[in-house]
Amino acid sequence: MHRFYQEQYQLNGGNQNRYTTGSDAVGLTQGYYNTRTLPIYTYLHGDDHPKYAIADNFFQAAFGGSFLNHQWLIAAASPTWPGAPAANRSVIDSNGMPTAYPLYTPTGPVSDKQVTQLCPSVVLNRACGDYAVNTIQPAYQPFKGSPQLPPQTGTTIGDELSAATVSWAWYSGGWSNADGDVGAPGWTNGTTPGTCTDPDSAPNPVYPYCPNKVFQYHHQPFNYYASFAPGTPGRTHLRDEAEFLDLAHSSSTTCNLNSVSFIKPVGLENEHPGYTSERRGSDHLVGLLKDIQGSACRKDTMVVVAYDEFGGQWDHVAPPGQGGTAGPHDLWGPGTRIPALVVSPFLHGDFVLDNTQHDTTSILATIENRFGLAPLGSRDAAVKDLSSVFTAKQVGD
Repeated sequence: MHRFYQEQYQLNGGNQNRYTTGSDAVGLTQGYYNTRTLPIYTYLHGDDHPKYAIADNFFQAAFGGSFLNHQWLIAAASPTWPGAPAANRSVIDSNGMPTAYPLYTPTGPVSDKQVTQLCPSVVLNRACGDYAVNTIQPAYQPFKGSPQLPPQTGTTIGDELSAATVSWAWYSGGWSNADGDVGAPGWTNGTTPGTCTDPDSAPNPVYPYCPNKVFQYHHQPFNYYASFAPGTPGRTHLRDEAEFLDLAHSSSTTCNLNSVSFIKPVGLENEHPGYTSERRGSDHLVGLLKDIQGSACRKDTMVVVAYDEFGGQWDHVAPPGQGGTAGPHDLWGPGTRIPALVVSPFLHGDFVLDNTQHDTTSILATIENRFGLAPLGSRDAAVKDLSSVFTAKQVGD
């Protein structure tokens, strides 16, 4: 169980001892993977592996799940829904919990919804107001079902990069199919008008919107913002992952990638329990790294690999702001520690084990510092960027 209020209960002020009682999966929260059997481990320990760093003090930016942490990855802020209906608002009990579980009985009325509780909070240091914190659909196609979050108007890292004329794109696996971009890179639904011919796709709601059956709509954070709505100039920055691969291999001598690229694998390749496997996602990651390492981009490209959130699994390290752990924090997070990997030719050695405290907004801080951009919020202004593991190239290099 990985949701906003539940994770704060699970962390229990840094005691890290309520992951099992605060979950619908109980004992599975204590599970683990034998990481030595994963393709990424084999790749990084094989001959001629790239220089890499493990950031082992890296936390997810926000409490909860994928939706909110994708938002913090691009905006360092929680999205808003002013005047959200009561039916979409959470209600928490005296322990901060919004629901019952096999090992947890609420102390009063509860409701586990998309939006934060009304103010004032019944529990100290729990967010309240008009903020969307749990999975909710975007305002624009591609989306599936309801409710849909109203278009967001805040500033994103994409807006800042565009204003600074820095090239960038968000590359998503399955985007062309989901967005109805017929014939674009990644389109797999043929040339028969009105028919989604890929057997792994289904009309949503009708052709040409032909998303993969496990395409994750709430993993497309820019699609929640008015500046990236269909028909806007910003929309051109939302691309299919296949286009990234085409660019990486488009020249044997020149790197044609954008200055900043975000890559989000399609559901079948994102390692999420329930609809895909750890190994399939790890295979895909190795393929991406090999594509970059085998291209002309290898000499000056840094890759940051991170998970959007903790998946509901226990970890023993208290995040900043929990149990007296120092570090940048606020009512939104950071949450549980997550794995993070940096691959770069500019590392301080062939392998670096980095203990510097980071969270997801450290990725934003790294981009902002590299290109001279203003912080989007107080968190990315305060966190350490990833220069703790590499020597940055300067603007103009």
